[in-house]
Amino acid sequence: MNNPGKSIIAACIALVAGGLGLVQEANACTRFVYHGADGEVITGRSMDYKIDTGTHLWIFPRGMARSGEAGPRSLQWTSRYGSVIASAYDIATTDGMNEAGLVANLLWLAESEYPERESGKPGLSISAWTQYMLDNFASVDAAVKALAEEPFTLITDSPPGEQRLATLHLSLSDASGDSAIIEYIKGRQVIHHSRDYQVMTNSPVFEEQLALNEYWREIGGTVMLPGTNRAADRFARASFYVNAIPKSEDPVEAIASAFSVIRNVSVPYGITTPDQPNISSTRWRTVADQKRGLYFFESALAPNVFWVDLKKIDFSSATGTTQRLDLGQYQRTIYSGEANARFKAAKPFRFLGV
Repeated sequence: MNNPGKSIIAACIALVAGGLGLVQEANACTRFVYHGADGEVITGRSMDYKIDTGTHLWIFPRGMARSGEAGPRSLQWTSRYGSVIASAYDIATTDGMNEAGLVANLLWLAESEYPERESGKPGLSISAWTQYMLDNFASVDAAVKALAEEPFTLITDSPPGEQRLATLHLSLSDASGDSAIIEYIKGRQVIHHSRDYQVMTNSPVFEEQLALNEYWREIGGTVMLPGTNRAADRFARASFYVNAIPKSEDPVEAIASAFSVIRNVSVPYGITTPDQPNISSTRWRTVADQKRGLYFFESALAPNVFWVDLKKIDFSSATGTTQRLDLGQYQRTIYSGEANARFKAAKPFRFLGV
């Protein structure tokens, strides 16, 4: 007898797959959270984009005065936690980890619709959304409770050189393994909060991704997994592999496993498919070891993986300094091993305003 539940999910897959073909922009990313042995938590992400975003790494100390860069009624705050981040064009934070082990990842979501600006709430430019989380929270639970009050209105604008608005969603994970996905759907903030929400990609919205993934879970990853570069297929593969890899007590093996998963869901360099949604070359990958405080970076155009050790950084507001690691054009500068000493003192960048 046919399983009606599977039939319904299969129909949803067909509808979503057909609908995805209507979307013309091609940008993608994948993010997952690995729950390992002995409390090990590792978050991996790929940055897939049709053009280079001029990424460099930055160190930000505590005590930095921040602005939401949204005009006269901008959100204002002072950073409570130091962080290491990956920038876009040195005008936005797209990825990073703070000293408490909170990781924030900004990914594309074409379905995003942000609320109209309300006069009673301060504005926060989407370019500073990720940094706001890293600056203010040590845990996912604390961040979710604060966001539930909707303390700001998120404001978006066009990325440099593009004629479209930035439509993004945000993932959070912490050193306990907790996770949250924050989206804006039809002008309303939607928060998905659970340790079980280990994977995020792009279209469709997260709720529909979960439904699609349930179909593949019932089939079983050892039987068959979808193999294309589309977001829903990457979601299914990452969801299977992140829980299939062994939970090694050796942190080196755990990091190797995490890198093998994020590489598996990466898009080969040089591939961009304008008539397919959310498919662009993977330009770089990060893997954050939230227990040991290590932030690993791998460029598609450089042969080595390197890392930043957050536990060796002076994040204090009194003596800590803003520092920048220049990754070169297209992130082709070669670094190897621990790169803390390669950072140079720099003036903080200003977030893109609206």
